[in-house]
Amino acid sequence: MKYKSQKVAYWFFALSLLLLTLQIVYGFVMGFARVGMDGLHEFVPFNTARAVHTNLLVVWLLSGFMGAAYYIIPEEAQRELVSVKLAYVQLITLALVGVVAIIGFHFNIWEGRKFLEIPRPLDYLVVINVLLFLGIILVTLFKGKRRTTTALVLSMGLFFAALLYLPGMITFDSQTMDSFFRWWVVHLWVEGVWELIMGGILSFLLIKLTGVDREVIEKWLYVIVGLTFLSGVLGTGHHYYYIGVNKIWIIVGGIFSALEPLAFLAMALFAVNMYRKGEKKHPNKLALYWTLGAAIVSFVGAGLLGFAHTLPQTNIYTHGTLVTAMHGHLAFWGAYAMIVFAIISYSLPNMTGRKLYESAIGRAAFWLSNIGMVGMTVAFGVAGVVQVYMERKLKMNFMEVQQEIEIHFIVLIICATIFATGITLFIIDFIKHGTPTDEALESNN
Repeated sequence: MKYKSQKVAYWFFALSLLLLTLQIVYGFVMGFARVGMDGLHEFVPFNTARAVHTNLLVVWLLSGFMGAAYYIIPEEAQRELVSVKLAYVQLITLALVGVVAIIGFHFNIWEGRKFLEIPRPLDYLVVINVLLFLGIILVTLFKGKRRTTTALVLSMGLFFAALLYLPGMITFDSQTMDSFFRWWVVHLWVEGVWELIMGGILSFLLIKLTGVDREVIEKWLYVIVGLTFLSGVLGTGHHYYYIGVNKIWIIVGGIFSALEPLAFLAMALFAVNMYRKGEKKHPNKLALYWTLGAAIVSFVGAGLLGFAHTLPQTNIYTHGTLVTAMHGHLAFWGAYAMIVFAIISYSLPNMTGRKLYESAIGRAAFWLSNIGMVGMTVAFGVAGVVQVYMERKLKMNFMEVQQEIEIHFIVLIICATIFATGITLFIIDFIKHGTPTDEALESNN
């Protein structure tokens, strides 16, 4: 059953792709700066480019998650959104926050707290925006004809994402205390509640694409939720090793960080298992590629590569190096970006009526973006290992090391170009579908 209010999702997805494009542009600015081509430094210094790059990542993924919720919740609750107008207001204010933040960064108006740089007044706008979003989603869900586990897990993830934004708004005179609570946002988002959002979207897509019974698929969700909370919450400790907190966090962080890959392994096994059990051969192969790809790549990027450098014995050397960038890029791509691309690929034909399931452009977008991202990950990884050895073992000067690893950033730029080509093709495919129509949604009922 399709609902007219699901069209709102399209515009959130469009905003996501626009902000992703900007994020890639700033990524190239940093990449070229790392090889000595820093002609934009007067206008876009490296620290500004980095802040914009990382904050755009958060905003475009949030926009994608919100679009996914606006598409999934009406279908799961079996009713229209309670207010389409408020959903569009929420979209506009979200875009406004993103634009104002980017402009502010260029004028050095920011908080100066890594990953939470947006100015304090914008924090309050973010809170209002997310509360409006949650109000629309939760009222729709509880006024609906049914409340599925998939919808509840997705809504729970979105609710806790909003709740865990609040600790980041508290400031402390103590650097240790400030950093302690800052990680409640940064870590517990990406290695906690966002996993619930991913699990909810993954469950919805597998139900639609494989034809496996809902009860079977949703039982897996309980396993994923349990593993996420068990490992993710206490796994926050791996950020506390060297900030001045009690040494107990080295033990807690080490043990529970080692368990964190289990949640992503469960997602990968869950997706592949449901695909094999599936009796329905859904024509939308592209959505299936992105869905299975998200589960598998997230296990490698977030699970294995995260585990590779979060244990205290390793992290004492890799902390604050490009090894983190290696893990971060593939983790965010697999766990969150690919699942957003999956829901876009699934929902677009339903909203627009254009059944471009097996386009050559769509397949090329999938493979080029993934090949490019794997290449970038390897380049970051090799550069990071070299950096660790030269800085931490040979005790070489930081800037000398940066010159030595320039060659790896040339490889990185080449791989980033392949990745950007894949994203460009995905956006072309997105545009080719056209805008959503009531007729297309009604024809799917």
